[in-house]
Amino acid sequence: MYQKILLPTDGSKFAEKAADHAIWIASKSGAEIIVLNVIETSSLVGLPAEDLIVRIKEMLKEEGRRSLERISEMVTEEEKELKIEDIKVNLKTEEGSPADAILKTVEKEDIDLVVMGTSGKHGLDRFLLGSVTEKVVRSAKCPVLAVH
Repeated sequence: MYQKILLPTDGSKFAEKAADHAIWIASKSGAEIIVLNVIETSSLVGLPAEDLIVRIKEMLKEEGRRSLERISEMVTEEEKELKIEDIKVNLKTEEGSPADAILKTVEKEDIDLVVMGTSGKHGLDRFLLGSVTEKVVRSAKCPVLAVH
């Protein structure tokens, strides 16, 4: 039923819970998991020092790399536990608005299912900006599994 599962991650506990679900579904369906970390750069616009922007971007990229690495480790652990070796994982990083990047990836990669946490690292964003998950649920052209 599922060929490609998109798993957006920001390294939060909600993203890891979503990863558990995505890994299980992939292990049963043979689907590929595309793990996406989005570096949100909109808040950096207008900072006065260019070198500060570069350093912050590098820190965000490193944090994103660790998030992707953690999901990759979770897949390896699950493969050992289930004694399987066929979960295909593709790690991606994008810059921009998380919801927009997720929706573009859904289209570009022909995603069959998005599995994502209901909240990210910054719980306040759902009050201030509107939830990334809510935007994806409303706009994605495929099923979205929101994991709390």
